[in-house]
Amino acid sequence: MKGDKRLIDTLNSLLADELTAINQYMVHSEMANNWGYEKLHKHFEKRAIDEMKHAEKHISRILFLEGTPIVSDLKKIYIGADVPKQLASDHGLELQAIKAYNKAIVLAGEVKDYATREMLEAILKDEDRHIDEIEELQDQIAQMTLQIFLSTQVG
Repeated sequence: MKGDKRLIDTLNSLLADELTAINQYMVHSEMANNWGYEKLHKHFEKRAIDEMKHAEKHISRILFLEGTPIVSDLKKIYIGADVPKQLASDHGLELQAIKAYNKAIVLAGEVKDYATREMLEAILKDEDRHIDEIEELQDQIAQMTLQIFLSTQVG
């Protein structure tokens, strides 16, 4: 099925966002693992896997719409030097994703591609959950202090 070029371009932009997020989360995951924060390592790793699943959906949909998935484009990756900076970087990443998905959902509706819109809405729900989880961790740091929070993240 031949898809709308603007929508395919938007899906490729969202794919670049997801591929960027995978890289950022994997680096943060491995940093947490290196520091001995097993629970935080698993948290970041799970989020990277969620983003991989999103990227897979974008690739599949772009192909269905007879477009070409562009997997070589990445946006700027922000690696935090410590856990609070990592969470701040990830929060910014998720905020951008939520804005981009909302715009894409509107475009999908305008071009009357409701199946793509439904897919984007499902991913948006995941992104909302991601930002909620990040804010939960940031709140825990604020309430417990960083040192106590980090002590809860050890294997």
